[in-house]
Amino acid sequence: MLLTRHAKERLAKRLVKRRKLESIYAELWDFLDRSRRIDVKDGVVIFTDGRKSLVCVELPCEELSKEEIIKVLGRVTEEYECVFSDGRLARRTTPARFLREIPDGEYCFYLNREKRSLYVGSEPPLLVITLRPAKRWEREELGD
Repeated sequence: MLLTRHAKERLAKRLVKRRKLESIYAELWDFLDRSRRIDVKDGVVIFTDGRKSLVCVELPCEELSKEEIIKVLGRVTEEYECVFSDGRLARRTTPARFLREIPDGEYCFYLNREKRSLYVGSEPPLLVITLRPAKRWEREELGD
């Protein structure tokens, strides 16, 4: 799961109270653990715990092995916001250093060079758009 700048600010303000990337993602994964997934339409996904809702869109990805990912990244030396969803690992570092911490295997891979973000995981990536109060129909769907 990747975050827009707006979503990162909302999560830091509403849930975490700190701006460290690791803290934001740790709280995001805790929120996902206690939330229910609602597939809305056309790739829009909402995670809600009945009080707050996380609005996301699906991102396109490629299924690659770790070796193929290393080849694609080539000689990227800039720092990226790197996320490995399976190991719940998120940090701002170079992709080469980040990939050393990931076990071998087949993964969904997403890279945005413009925004300097990298996603590796077993499930397709989601881009978090915003965190907002849950709407009535989302609360009703949970049975609150």
